[in-house]
Amino acid sequence: MKVLPIYVYDHAILKKKAQKVEQMDESTRIFIEDMKHTMHNAEGIGLAANQVGSPLAITVIDISPVEGYESTKPLVMINPEITYYSDEESDYEEGCLSLPHVRELVIRPEAIQVSYFDEHIKPQTMQADGLLARVMQHEIDHLNGIYFTDRLSQLKRTLLQAKLRRISKGETSADYTIVLPDGSIISGDDEE
Repeated sequence: MKVLPIYVYDHAILKKKAQKVEQMDESTRIFIEDMKHTMHNAEGIGLAANQVGSPLAITVIDISPVEGYESTKPLVMINPEITYYSDEESDYEEGCLSLPHVRELVIRPEAIQVSYFDEHIKPQTMQADGLLARVMQHEIDHLNGIYFTDRLSQLKRTLLQAKLRRISKGETSADYTIVLPDGSIISGDDEE
């Protein structure tokens, strides 16, 4: 397994809608393992394929490092689609590996239902609430070219613009290797 560099704010691949996975092959299986390894290395709890430069509709999620969720099993979601959103909403502070050091309260539906294929290409339907539902929504947003900051009020987005511009110019630090919008790479502070 290898640690993949993480693409940061304003890179073109992060604004494109992901392509459906049509078939599972060995290279895709290896890529999924690399995604898991990259997510854990960066101390993230979710990672979408476009965050590591792939156009495929794949996300990996592991919220077990979060207190209270230790028994939650990691997930691989291929071609995920949200088929139901609850009317009840909640706010929670979100961050993102593609937006180092940016954290904001985001309002999202409290519960969802998602249809997807697992890593064995078996169709699955899952209902989730709380943190798991939030991380699923965050990662599926990535696959649709949406940042969590796009979910904020216009005022909050305006206040974040300078910080986001600094990230896109590489005027940031991270404990993992990042890829800037121009394709240049900045090595992480604490690479494995």
